[in-house]
Amino acid sequence: MQRGQALMFERLLPHMRVNTVYDIQLDELYAKGVRGIITDLDNTLVGAREALATPELVKWLDGVRDRGFKVVIVSNNNETRVSRFAKPLDIPYIHAARKPANKSFRKALTVLGLPAEKTVVLGDQMLTDVLGGNRMGLYTILVTPIAPADEGIMTRVNRRIERIALSRLRKKGLWYEGETK
Repeated sequence: MQRGQALMFERLLPHMRVNTVYDIQLDELYAKGVRGIITDLDNTLVGAREALATPELVKWLDGVRDRGFKVVIVSNNNETRVSRFAKPLDIPYIHAARKPANKSFRKALTVLGLPAEKTVVLGDQMLTDVLGGNRMGLYTILVTPIAPADEGIMTRVNRRIERIALSRLRKKGLWYEGETK
């Protein structure tokens, strides 16, 4: 494998993997100086077809903010979808983000008023959330997708590419199944 291709696959590696956002040790992140969370929406916080936050998620988000974290949603989805979810929770958002493009991550850092080293990215896709976050020097946390059967066509294409990348990462000894923190 060529050096550039190897680096590309390594940029898809998250710093941490969790099954759900509820598995994230918020106190540990705070102790490390993290004060901001850039989070994806669909299949990270709720299933892609769930319009609103679940009571469990509302409680988690309240706890996140009570601990002193600032939160912004960055989604590739349209404004109607993202605003309908974010506005009742009083969470700022960036829609049609075109992740993994840097522009939306830079804008999110501005919204948070924080530098990259004090911010994490939560997301369910390696090709959008993890790649974009890693390119910006953010700490990336990959969440297992909540409802993969409900994903759109582009996400399904991304998942196929992810499977190829995971195969290469496994061959290099960089990815192990069941490895979550």
